[in-house]
Amino acid sequence: MRARSGPTVEHRVLAVRLRLLRERAGVSLGTAAEALDAHPATVRRIERAETGLDARQVAELLRCYGAPPDVAEPIMAGLAAASLPGWWHRWRDAMEPWQQEVIGVESSASLVRTWHPALVPELLRTPAYAAALYRMRYPDDGPARVERRVELLRERRRRMRERGAALWALLPAAALHTVVDGRETMARQREVLAEAMAEQHVTVQVVPLDHPPHALTGMPVVHLLRVPAPEIGDQAVLETPGVRVELIDDPETVTAHRIRLDAACAAAPPAGVALPD
Repeated sequence: MRARSGPTVEHRVLAVRLRLLRERAGVSLGTAAEALDAHPATVRRIERAETGLDARQVAELLRCYGAPPDVAEPIMAGLAAASLPGWWHRWRDAMEPWQQEVIGVESSASLVRTWHPALVPELLRTPAYAAALYRMRYPDDGPARVERRVELLRERRRRMRERGAALWALLPAAALHTVVDGRETMARQREVLAEAMAEQHVTVQVVPLDHPPHALTGMPVVHLLRVPAPEIGDQAVLETPGVRVELIDDPETVTAHRIRLDAACAAAPPAGVALPD
């Protein structure tokens, strides 16, 4: 069994399919667990993609659910791909457990929307800007570990560009006045942000300093991730640094965050407006 590094979207999709098959067959968690000679928690972990996919267990569950061949065979055929570690696995040493879960979804997202109340959003940061913030947030990290975190950030952004995923960021003008790592770093960060605003798949909106309160005023960092897989709905990530980070898949909660983000974006100056001084 490989070391866990957060489930890939392929793993999540198969896990959801197994849960739906059990529910449609009217099989309880207890009955499914008996088929595996295991505890019900084992089945729940399989359905939540919290454990690796074991071919013997999956085959037994499919038999228990009475899945016909045209349903069971594609699931069994997809086990190998779903069990592969995500590309981010090699950076596990520089990741928090919550990051492994979030990047597992982000890596397949066709659209990432993000709001940061005080700083340039992570996916738009220069290496120097990001490194300075990592040093502050992780004071026990040595230079090598900070560089690993920066490498991971660069790779996330590169892969988004490679697959043509869209990035839509909303940030306050105050972020451009918070001097991170000195004025030279901030000057370069502004240049990179302006360059990103010209990219085809990037939308950046900046809320002016004199703008009235909007729907996200006072809200912590929030991201919305859209994954083009029908089994997986939109996901929300709510960050409260130093407290907790939540990956949310409850449709009502995700919709509430989307409505707030939509309202804040509608109130902000449109994309393409030059960065404020």
